[in-house]
Amino acid sequence: MKIEGFAYHRVQVADGVALNAAVGGSGSPVVLLHGFPQTHLMWRHVAADLAADHTVICADLRGYGDSDKPADPDGTAYSKRTMAADIIALARELGHERFALAGHDRGAHVAIRAGFDHPDAVTHLASLDVLPMLDSWDVMRGVGGAVGFHLYLMAQPPGLPEKMISASADAFFGHFLDIWANDPEAVPADVRAEYLRASREAVPSIVADYRASASVDLEHDAADRAAGRRLAMPVTVLQQDWGAALGFDAAALWGAWADDLDHRTVSCGHFMAEEAPAEVAGALRALLAR
Repeated sequence: MKIEGFAYHRVQVADGVALNAAVGGSGSPVVLLHGFPQTHLMWRHVAADLAADHTVICADLRGYGDSDKPADPDGTAYSKRTMAADIIALARELGHERFALAGHDRGAHVAIRAGFDHPDAVTHLASLDVLPMLDSWDVMRGVGGAVGFHLYLMAQPPGLPEKMISASADAFFGHFLDIWANDPEAVPADVRAEYLRASREAVPSIVADYRASASVDLEHDAADRAAGRRLAMPVTVLQQDWGAALGFDAAALWGAWADDLDHRTVSCGHFMAEEAPAEVAGALRALLAR
C-alpha cells in the first residue's frame, strides 16, 4: 500500500541498509516516523494535510515495513542512536540538511535520540504518546508493567521472544492494534492487513529494536541525563492521559528534558495520527510556527 500522491524512494542510509520512504508536497521539510506495530502508512492522513505547504517524508524505520532488516550481531544495529543516524542520512540524501522531525511510539524514541545527537539538523521535534526511554522504564513497574508486558518479553536474550512471537505473529501484533485503539474504524481492514504483513515479516528486527531499548538505549539516555543535556529545539508532546492511571505526571517528566516544551493531552487512543489526524496535524503546524 502507498500514500496517495506521494512518490516512493529507496534510499541508502548505511552500509547494507536502505530505507523505504514516501515523499510528497513542497516547502520546508518535515520527517514523520511511525510506531509499533505499524509502518509509514500510519501518517497517511497527517502527511496529506502537511503536504499542502511542506515537503513531507514518511519513512519505514530500519527493521520495519519495506525498509531493510539487517542482522544484529552485537546489540547495536537497532539502537536508537543507529536508527536516528539513518534518518539524518535519509534527509540528507533527499537534499535536506535541516528538517522538523515527528515520531510516534518507536519512531518517537528515534526522533528524541536524533534531537540529542543531531541538534543542528533537527529544527523542531514532536513526540506522540511516549516518555523518554529512562522514564518509560521507570513508570512501567507494578500495574504499569502489566500494561507494558511486551517491553519485558522483547527485552529477553535472543531466541525465546522471537520463537514465541513468530509462532502466533498475527495474534501478537493484532492484539496491540485492538487494545490500543479507541476507534477501531481508524485502522481499516486493508491497512490492518498491511501492518500485520509487515510485522509478521520483521519479528527478529522488531524484537531487536525493543531489546536495544532495555540496554544500549538506556545507557545513552542515562549519559545525557548525567551530563545535563536537554533538547534545545522547540518540542511538542502529544500524549494520552495514561499518566493519571499509572500515577505519574507526564508533563513534569518531559519538562526535565526540553527547554521549549508544549505538552498536550489528546483524547483518543494510542494511534492518534489515525484516530485524530486533524488534531495531530494542527499541533504539528503550531510546532512548526514556533
